[in-house]
Amino acid sequence: MSTELFEAALGIAPPWSVQAVEFDESAKRLTVLIDFKPGTHFAVSGHAGEHPVHDTVVKTYRHLNFFQHECHLQVRTPRVRLPHGAVRQIEPDFAGRLSGFTLLFEALVLMLAQQMPFAAVARIVGESAHRVMSLCERYVHIAGGLADYGDVTALAIDETSRARGHQYVTLAADADARRVVFVTDGRDATAIEQLAQHLSWHGCPPEQIARVSIDMSAAYIKGVTEQLPGAQITFDKFHVVAHANAAVDKTRRQEQRTSPEAASALKGLRWTLLKDVFSLKAKAGAALHELLNAPRLTRTARAWAYKERLRLALEHKQINVMRRALRHWCNCVMRSQVQPMKEVAALVRGHLEGIVAWAQTRQTNGFLEAINGLFQAAKRRARGYTRLSTIKTVIFLIAGRLNFAAINPHAGQPN
Repeated sequence: MSTELFEAALGIAPPWSVQAVEFDESAKRLTVLIDFKPGTHFAVSGHAGEHPVHDTVVKTYRHLNFFQHECHLQVRTPRVRLPHGAVRQIEPDFAGRLSGFTLLFEALVLMLAQQMPFAAVARIVGESAHRVMSLCERYVHIAGGLADYGDVTALAIDETSRARGHQYVTLAADADARRVVFVTDGRDATAIEQLAQHLSWHGCPPEQIARVSIDMSAAYIKGVTEQLPGAQITFDKFHVVAHANAAVDKTRRQEQRTSPEAASALKGLRWTLLKDVFSLKAKAGAALHELLNAPRLTRTARAWAYKERLRLALEHKQINVMRRALRHWCNCVMRSQVQPMKEVAALVRGHLEGIVAWAQTRQTNGFLEAINGLFQAAKRRARGYTRLSTIKTVIFLIAGRLNFAAINPHAGQPN
C-alpha cells in the first residue's frame, strides 16, 4: 500500500515503479527506491526503435521535502546498447537539468531564486549556494538560447554598475514587452555591436529595430548609428533632467565655497533643490520659497529655475512646440551667468533632435531604470557579484521573462 501511495504522489508511471521506502529518523531523510520492469526496452532520442538494457547505474535525485524531512529518489537507471554498439544512459522523466535534482525540486529553486539571493535559497533547500547558482545559470542559458525575439521593434538601452571603480554592464530591453533581452560587459560601442549579433541569432535582424531610447552617451550613439541603421534615436528625457539636476548641485557647491552669504542661505537645501517641487514637505517647500523670493537671487536659485523650465519644455506633446521651447530655453541659459547650466544647454543643443523625438515615440528608459534598481537591490543583498555570468543570471531571473516552462513543465510561465 505504501509503495502504491508514493507512486501516485510522485507521479511514477510504468515502466518505473517504487520498490521500497526507507526512512532514517536520525538523519531526517526519506529515501524512495525506484526501479524499472525487467525486460523493458527504452527509446533513445535520435535513434529509431526501442533498445535493450545493457547494464544499470544507481543514481540519486534530490526531491521536494517530505514534511520536514529531505526526500531522495534512488533510481536504478538503465544504459541501453544501440544497434551500432554504442551505449547510452537513459534518464527518467522526472530527472532535472542539473545532475542530482528532480524537475520539481529545480522548479522550486527557480521560484525562490527570483525573490532572494542564492545563499538564502541554499539555506532554505539545504544545498550549497554554488549548486543553486549553477542550476539557475543552466536554466537561464538554456531558456535564453530558446528565446525568440522576432517581434522586437523597439529597444531601451542603459548601463548599470556592476562593482566599484566605474565598472558597468550594458542592458538592452524590449521597450514594448518590458523584458531584458541582452546583457554584456562594458558600456561602449562594442556592446551595441554584440547586441546586434545577439538579436540576429534570435530571429531579429538589426534592420527591424525602428526605435531606440538611450542616454546621451557618445559610445551608444555611435554604436546604434552603425549597428541599428533603421532605428530612430530617442534620448531619454529623464536623463536630460538628471543633467540639469547635476548642474544645479554643482552650482550650489560652487556658490557655497565662494560666497559666505550664499552658503548661509543654501545650508540644508541640497536635496530640496533636487526633488520634485510638488513632492516637497511643508518645511522644505517653505525653505525653497524663501530662497526663490530673497531680495538678492543666488545663482543656485537661477539654476533651479532654469531646471524647472527645462522640465516644463520637455512636457510638450507636439514635436515642433517642444523644439521651439527647448531652443528658447537654450538661448536664455546661454545669456545667463550660470556656467554649469550653460553646459547643459550646449548638451541639449547638440542632441536636440534626439530629445524632441520623444514627442513622436513617447519612449523612455523609465522601466529600465526600475529594473536597474531591482538588480542593485539584489546585488546589495548578496554582497555583490564578481562574475559576469552571475550578473546575467540574476538580471534574467528578475526581468528576462524567460519561458522556463519550455524546459521544465513545473516551472512558472513568464509574467
